[in-house]
Amino acid sequence: MHDPSATGVRAPAGPLARIVARVAIRTLLAVHWALVRGAGQVVRRRPPPQRARVLLTGTFHSSAWIAAHLGPLAASPFCAEVIMVATTPVPAIPKVTAVHPPRWLSRIAGNVGARLATFIWLALRLRPDTVGGFHLLINGLVAQLAARLSGARALYFCVGGPTEFAGGGYAGENAYFARLGTPDARVERMLLRAALAFDDIVTMGTGAAQYFRDREPAARVHTIGGAIDPHEFHRADAPAEFDVVFVGRLVPIKRVDRLIGALALAAETLTGLRAVIVGDGPLRGELEALAEARGIRSSVAFAGRRDDVAAWLRRSRVFVLTSASEGVALSLMEAMMCGLPAVVPDVGDLRDVVDDGINGFVVSTPSERAFADAIVKVLHDPERYRRFRDAALAQSTSYTPQQIAALWRLPLVGSATAPAGSSTAQEPV
Repeated sequence: MHDPSATGVRAPAGPLARIVARVAIRTLLAVHWALVRGAGQVVRRRPPPQRARVLLTGTFHSSAWIAAHLGPLAASPFCAEVIMVATTPVPAIPKVTAVHPPRWLSRIAGNVGARLATFIWLALRLRPDTVGGFHLLINGLVAQLAARLSGARALYFCVGGPTEFAGGGYAGENAYFARLGTPDARVERMLLRAALAFDDIVTMGTGAAQYFRDREPAARVHTIGGAIDPHEFHRADAPAEFDVVFVGRLVPIKRVDRLIGALALAAETLTGLRAVIVGDGPLRGELEALAEARGIRSSVAFAGRRDDVAAWLRRSRVFVLTSASEGVALSLMEAMMCGLPAVVPDVGDLRDVVDDGINGFVVSTPSERAFADAIVKVLHDPERYRRFRDAALAQSTSYTPQQIAALWRLPLVGSATAPAGSSTAQEPV
């Protein structure tokens, strides 16, 4: 259970606000579904091509995250081009074209409105083969409608797993659906219906994929995570400066307050324990104050948002997440490639990456004491640490761009004839 007084936990909305949000969201979802069905009946669907032109949109907090997912997609021989509509910088990637909404439109409609309006306009104007969105709320819903209006295949990147629509999405990071305040079973059913109506669903982990298959065995679900560049993320030869490293946004769902509490408890056993928090966000000031209150401020470095994440991982010994919800964290995969054992909560599909007792620990009870005990176990036993480190490196070999790119055939072209000279590697079942 979450302590409502914990740092960064969102306070529930009042009863009237929840009722208004509930009615508004149900109405909008009903309208969305009617438009999707209507467009699907009127607009003729195009057959899958040999090479797909893909139009995508999403909200991103890291250029590395964009590169990890768009890089292998664009590198697939079954992809002709990726057009990415975003308001944040998109790194230079072969076959990826970045489109940013015009400033005048952003001033009128806001960043999100301008981005989605530009996205729909491009779908209708360019008529790409596949139209997709990262996260169901609200990018995926808009992408689904844009795909039906343009005759394209609809693609949903389920980044956060079932949390994106569980309880109606009230506990997720979408500010509009968070106004529900409490679970709404009807909204959840409406969102799940929309999710299962996509032509293809791409999940980051196997648990999320099985969730969809359990509810619709015929759903086309593909497990395709991000790719990590082994030339950038690799094991360090120099001694580590930090014992523990966290990489992520300083927002409520990451529960970094729990990490600070665990570090304070672990420091009672591990003298001189040092940690670094790489990332920034609205809770940074509160978290620094919490570290001061727990007596470990001098032992915890707040590095802020960094573009050189790999360097910070190589300066550390153990990677720790204490999130309330995750899909498959890209930062965790990057840490593994740098040879860092991990301590993570038993949420989402983190078990796809962390094999409990082999390359790290999966904490079933999300308490400060449980995380502290796991951190101590990893760092206190040199032989266990060495085994975990070697296992982490071995696990990370499956994250290379070439291996991930090979998985994109089915979502892009299905059973279409493969282009000459291309690989036909099968996606694992």
